[in-house]
Amino acid sequence: MKVHICAVGRLRAGPEKTLIDDYLTRFEKTGRGLSLGPIYLLEVDDRKGGGMIGEAALLRRAVPEGAVICALDERGEAETSPKFAARIAAWRDAGRSDLAFIIGGADGIDPTLRAEADHLVSFGPMVWPHLMVRAMLAEQLYRAASILSGGPYHRV
Repeated sequence: MKVHICAVGRLRAGPEKTLIDDYLTRFEKTGRGLSLGPIYLLEVDDRKGGGMIGEAALLRRAVPEGAVICALDERGEAETSPKFAARIAAWRDAGRSDLAFIIGGADGIDPTLRAEADHLVSFGPMVWPHLMVRAMLAEQLYRAASILSGGPYHRV
């Protein structure tokens, strides 16, 4: 199952990018034998200033046709890492070929796009900067692959 991270904004060189790239590389290595990956980072930039509606249109175009859509949103479900891993495995085992995680802009995800998502996931009730959300998602994807492979990274 191909994994897509569709995010508003561009990631510049720096420690956040280094951290994200490291976890995504780890995910691809661990996930390969689990039919998870490759992983794609698709960045959209609303240069016309259309706000959440404009960003939603760009994010919709970034999501592959027929993909499972998992939106990262503070209103979503806060899951344990094993439950998150099991959810990804269930989508894969159901024959879904693409999984798209969407991360909105500064104002969040447009309500109409949020309503189209198959699942909403939250990293807790706090609002996180978008670069941190990307880093936390990258780490949780690697952790999910490690859990599914029986690796030692995740400790209970």
